[in-house]
Amino acid sequence: MTDLLPFIEGLPKAELHVHHVGSASPRIVSELAARHPDSQVPIDPAALAEYFSFTDFAHFIEVYLSVVDLVRTPDDVRLLTFEVARDMARQNIRYAELTVTPFSSTRRGIPEQGFMEAIEDARKAAEAELGVLLRWCFDIPGEAGLDAAEETARLAVDLRPEGLVSFGLGGPEIGVPRPQFKPYFDRAIAAGLRSVPHAGETTGPQTVWDALHHLRAERIGHGTSAPRDPELLAHLAEHRIPLEVCPTSNIATRAVATLDEHPIREMVAAGVLVTVNSDDPPMFGTDLNNEYAVAARLLDLDKRGVAALAKNAVEASFLDPAGKARIAGEIDAYTEQWLAK
Repeated sequence: MTDLLPFIEGLPKAELHVHHVGSASPRIVSELAARHPDSQVPIDPAALAEYFSFTDFAHFIEVYLSVVDLVRTPDDVRLLTFEVARDMARQNIRYAELTVTPFSSTRRGIPEQGFMEAIEDARKAAEAELGVLLRWCFDIPGEAGLDAAEETARLAVDLRPEGLVSFGLGGPEIGVPRPQFKPYFDRAIAAGLRSVPHAGETTGPQTVWDALHHLRAERIGHGTSAPRDPELLAHLAEHRIPLEVCPTSNIATRAVATLDEHPIREMVAAGVLVTVNSDDPPMFGTDLNNEYAVAARLLDLDKRGVAALAKNAVEASFLDPAGKARIAGEIDAYTEQWLAK
């Protein structure tokens, strides 16, 4: 796989499942922690690696929320967002749909209009200065209940920022059934937003079915358990409903025991449109380049196969047709140039 790494690093890419706060690198987290020394989060970047070692999914959520607590002002939001885009630019990520959880910020006292202005200012600067196109998915933190769902839907529909394209649902799945969120997804979809809930990561295939039937999901975040239901896999393949697969994340949160047991092979073999993503990359000690290398090993891909995987993400994105054609063309041109060396 080391032979593929230089190719992967230069490959133009899109990312569809990556979290705003979860993308904060040790450099960004330590700067935010230094701004707010009352936090339990270490300031020393070296200590963050140990801090980001998770015993299970519940522990991951606990640590994740402690980092969320570092984002307390619009200036913190702007810093985080632009610096995440800078890290994406280093990986040749051309387009990303960043999952943002505004409820986590507004309930901590960040003015909602200030929050919207901060992410939008960072988005415009990222495009102008870094060449990275950012779009937003506003997601409900499932563990916070229906009050969070109501607030997230209100912020998404009533204060809709220019870059907002989709509506999601994250957090724990166990004890957080998908059907209860139907009214909020209905409201978001009626406003023109696309449905992209997490489902089937730490629970079974029924959670994916629930996301499809009740939340009208157009893409599924994770869907790790989908191969346990052949009928579900066939449905996803037939209707071209993409899965946002995050291999290293699934190991870090113990959703899958080992990489060699990861169900991505079964997903691809069934004809499902699979995209590769990094989820919360610094927290899981990874990045999108590494996730492509992992997927290439698991799927036994060559350079053309990796390029085809990159084009899956472009196809599954909510970018406009001209934007999709541009990035797909960049992928093709880069691949042909590389292979001609």
